[in-house]
Amino acid sequence: MREAAQDTSATSPTHEQLAMAHFRHPQAEREIVLGKAVVAYAVQRARRRSIGMVVGVEGLTVRAPRWVAWADIETALRAKERWICKKLSEQRERAHRQQAARIEWCEGVSVPFLGESVVVVLEPGLRTPILRDGHATQAGLPGVAQRALHIGLPHASPPEAIRDAVLAWMRQHARSHFSARVQHYAERLQVRVTRIALSSARTRWGSASVDGSIRLHWRLIHFSPTIIDYVVAHELAHLHEMNHSPRFWAVVRSVMPEYEHAREQLRHVILPE
Repeated sequence: MREAAQDTSATSPTHEQLAMAHFRHPQAEREIVLGKAVVAYAVQRARRRSIGMVVGVEGLTVRAPRWVAWADIETALRAKERWICKKLSEQRERAHRQQAARIEWCEGVSVPFLGESVVVVLEPGLRTPILRDGHATQAGLPGVAQRALHIGLPHASPPEAIRDAVLAWMRQHARSHFSARVQHYAERLQVRVTRIALSSARTRWGSASVDGSIRLHWRLIHFSPTIIDYVVAHELAHLHEMNHSPRFWAVVRSVMPEYEHAREQLRHVILPE
């Protein structure tokens, strides 16, 4: 019995090993311990002069010259240990948040709209979607949808039909909401807006052109009015300053003194899928 116990302890992971974080790239070739993390990383050998590192959604990728030894790669990794672990943790946290934001498109699902949860209700025969207030007893309860979006679809509708109907309504509402906010800030900044268009760009929330046209990502409608106002003010400020100089940020601050808070929130938002 005693010998069996000794054998088990020798092969079982220690408490310290269990406490370590593990990050593994799908194409991992090598593994290294950095701080309190085990990092399995992919390696790309290329014609280059230095060792480069990229932390993406899949994990850590090292790009190194063909002539660099493994020992030199590991030395470079340890020199960037804190940065690598920080970025890997951020990517993992973002992936968890992205998974939590996934929407199961069915009746009763909650969808973020203007920073609040709206529950989807299927109401066959309804000609146009209607947003209705929830029950008074729900007011102020965290996590409880206080409004319901009634969609004229049969109860047996497939997820794709529900998704398309809800997002079409949101896109329409985005246009009217954005137009009102653009007009508000255009008057305050004394700029002339010639055109407002909705965008579906993957990497930009908005853009402005010297001719006065503004483009805003329609899915901003998921986020709070403060975040939307920040993007609107940001793009309209570009009609004064087509850059991100101190003068530009002074223009933004003139109409939104606490814009830094909204900008930081925008950096961490997750679009629901």
